[in-house]
This record gives sequence, C-alpha cells and structure tokens, in this order.
Amino acid sequence: MKKFFYPFAAIAIIIASAFTVIQSQNWAIQDGYSVKFSSKDPSGEFGGLKGTISFDEKNLAASKFDVSLDVASINTGNGMKNTHAKSDKWFDAEKYPLIKFTSSSIAKTAGGYEAKGTLEMHGVQKPFTMPFTFANNVFTSGFDINRLDFNVNTAEPEHGAAIVHVDINVPVTKS
Repeated sequence: MKKFFYPFAAIAIIIASAFTVIQSQNWAIQDGYSVKFSSKDPSGEFGGLKGTISFDEKNLAASKFDVSLDVASINTGNGMKNTHAKSDKWFDAEKYPLIKFTSSSIAKTAGGYEAKGTLEMHGVQKPFTMPFTFANNVFTSGFDINRLDFNVNTAEPEHGAAIVHVDINVPVTKS
C-alpha cells in the first residue's frame, strides 16, 4: 500500500503546485495623488488617475502597473491653455481620452525600482522605462518625455520646448 501512496502523493503535489498562482499585493490609489508636468512654457497637472497596481517588493515578477490618466483633466492654471491643450492641436482629448502605462516587468535598481512597459499617448505606443521609489505606501517617480515622440503638437516643435518633465506622487492603501 505504501508503494502506491508515495508516488500518488508526489503526483498530487506536482499537479496542485502547477495551479498555484503567484500573486502580488494589490494597491488602491488614494486621493491626494499628483501627476505634475513642467516644461519651458506649459506646466500643470493631470487628474483622473485610475488603474490597477500590483506590487510586492519580494515578488517583483508578479508585480504590474496598468494605469491611465484622463487627458481632459489637464489643469495648467489657465482656462484658455487648458482648452488649447485638450484641442486637436495638442492632446486631442476627444480622440485620445487617456494616457496609459502598462508595465511588462519591474526590477530593483540602485535608486529604487524601474517599471519597463508601454506608454501610450495621443494614439502612439512606445516602449518606456519609468523609474520609481516606494516608501511609506507612496509611489514616487520623476522622468522626462519628449512630446514629439508621441506626435503631440508636432506643428510647433519649439513651442514650449519638446521635453516635458513629469513628477508623480501616488499614495496607496492595500486592497
């Protein structure tokens, strides 16, 4: 009887482990987040941050970001600039309502972490690496983007300069 039990037990363990899903901690985005941008001319912030964040410092392979910003939520502090930014000359919020980032991998770096994935803006998808830190349940990131890489206002390549700096601060709670 023992001859049959051990092989059966081994097979049962192998089958059960094949269906075990490695999960990461899920986080809910809290109010008080900020997604600010600055350049030579326009500066401001976006609202409408939504998405799923799965992140575990001990299980980066199972960690993932899938987030978006509502383009129509842009706020430059100037109503006329906001209207212009939402128009088809810049972001074209009606045709491209979201800026999206979906990670494909997350890795530890000397200064924190980096999420590699795809950034989609203005209908253009590009590979993108976002550096970030995570401390006290807050994700923080800062990086530069060339708006011309995403066909944002290519008619005026020097208007406001092409390089835009983005600072992100997102408090989260476990969900």
